[in-house]
Amino acid sequence: MKDLIKNFPSNLLCFSHLRWDFVYQRPQHLLSRFAQYLTVYFLEEPMFDAKDKAYLSFSDREDNVIVGVPHLPEGLNHQEVNSLLTSLVDKFLHTKNMDDFAFWYYSPMALQFSDKHMPKLTIYDCMDELSAFKNAPKELTILEKKLMNKADLVFTGGQSLYEAKKQQHANIYPFPSSIDKEHFKQARKTGEQPADQAGIEGVKLGFYGVIDERFDIDLIKGIADARPDWQIVLIGPVVKIDPATLPQNKNIHYMGQKCYQELPGYLAGWDVALIPFAINESTKFISPTKTPEYLSAGKPVVSTPIKDVITPYGKHKLVSIGHTSDDFVVAIEQVLNMADRSEWLLKADNFLSDKSWDRTVEDMLRLVKKQLSSNLSIAS
Repeated sequence: MKDLIKNFPSNLLCFSHLRWDFVYQRPQHLLSRFAQYLTVYFLEEPMFDAKDKAYLSFSDREDNVIVGVPHLPEGLNHQEVNSLLTSLVDKFLHTKNMDDFAFWYYSPMALQFSDKHMPKLTIYDCMDELSAFKNAPKELTILEKKLMNKADLVFTGGQSLYEAKKQQHANIYPFPSSIDKEHFKQARKTGEQPADQAGIEGVKLGFYGVIDERFDIDLIKGIADARPDWQIVLIGPVVKIDPATLPQNKNIHYMGQKCYQELPGYLAGWDVALIPFAINESTKFISPTKTPEYLSAGKPVVSTPIKDVITPYGKHKLVSIGHTSDDFVVAIEQVLNMADRSEWLLKADNFLSDKSWDRTVEDMLRLVKKQLSSNLSIAS
């Protein structure tokens, strides 16, 4: 790894639409690994809590990650927000050597206040089709095209997203969701369940993740109605949808958000793990990180027909696919009645054997090293 990282700039500035302390997912997995070798600045979207003057606050996280938060006054229009963000970023970078920086984008919207800066390397890690998400800004599609033109390298969060965008950049590569196997294999060990789950008796079906417009509310209600003796455990924050629209069956348990370190403990108590995503524009290109995580925990999985779950997990018969709540009930019953799962589990472990976030970072760095050499050749 040290050989791969040696020509990488010693600072990485990430522009993100997600907050570092929100759900632990792709950005945290990748950037925490980069931060073992260089300084990572993780710039979040602004908070409108400044009483007077706009300012940029920084706070340290683990492993050399520094989280930056712009604080702006309330009541600003779009142009005023971008003007202040531009000033804050300019001030931060004013004394910095741009040859010692790489820019890493998750949000094309950040181009509005960072475009004039020319770092040694620009990477766009396109983890989702953000333009398909609820309340997506109308400028997003135009800014993404602009970012594609600026970026040296583009990574996509899954194979289907790569297929949709591969004609838009000469150096674009798919990097589907990966896995921290040792972390999730802790769920295979018997032990006490977390207190708020320990009191839930019976067959447990579980899901963790953000509960938003991608979550199939009707599917969950259908399963709960069909089998009131099954307990459905839902872990994660509710965002962008009205919590009042969620089903309130007695056998559905909303546990709220849990930290990443707690997830194996909850998984250990589940009989079956669920991927209950609706099939709509916002899920057309997603590659759920939870798929390999569930499997690594040794849990059978039932999913809706998400493209990047069907291929490869469904086709390899590692995950059951269901379209309706009735399909899910049938698939879950089949799993519960399976006398011996050892062959399935061995197959899942073999499939995941060469997959890890460490491997993903190494593969990304090989591409970065190649690109930096190419840039140097062009410059000379």
